Amino acid sequence: MLPIVVVFGSSRPREGTATYDEARDLGGLLAQSGYIVSTGAYRGVMEAASRGASEAGGHVVGVSCDQIETMVPGLQVNQWVAEEIRYSDLRGRLHHLVVESQSAIAMPGGIGTLLEIAYTWGLLQYEEISSKQLIVVGKPWSDIVNILREQNGDYVDETDRMLLKTVDTVAEAVAELEKARNHVGATLFVSQ
Repeated sequence: MLPIVVVFGSSRPREGTATYDEARDLGGLLAQSGYIVSTGAYRGVMEAASRGASEAGGHVVGVSCDQIETMVPGLQVNQWVAEEIRYSDLRGRLHHLVVESQSAIAMPGGIGTLLEIAYTWGLLQYEEISSKQLIVVGKPWSDIVNILREQNGDYVDETDRMLLKTVDTVAEAVAELEKARNHVGATLFVSQ
């Protein structure tokens, strides 16, 4: 079975925006590199990554949630999802996205994306999940990570800081995945 890479990111970017285009490129690059793409199933970054992967001939798993669809009337799973996995609540959806992937890439986003990064990082820290590469893409995420790193080990020690990787572009994120693919135990990345 092909490795699964979960892509986190905002639901707000629309087609034609830089973030949407980058997420679409990411989905395509992941599919071309032999990864299954997993997303939260809806719009924005999730739609764009799903679309890019589907257009490149890849398989897309979308993890949907009754609770979200109740909160946002009319919200539907995007058309590029080939396989839908549905949960009743946000907790189940988040846990599935994190636990059932071999790697994670976080695109720009807000509170929800920050939660996904923190949840993944925390489970890695406590070894609740198997070792993965966690990659964050973009300056906003690298700024947040750098604030934590600058604490000189007071709050986040070096071992835990090494669980998360920051990059500037989606191409760098995929390159990091490919590097890690050749090393045992490296499977989850977060991109800036």
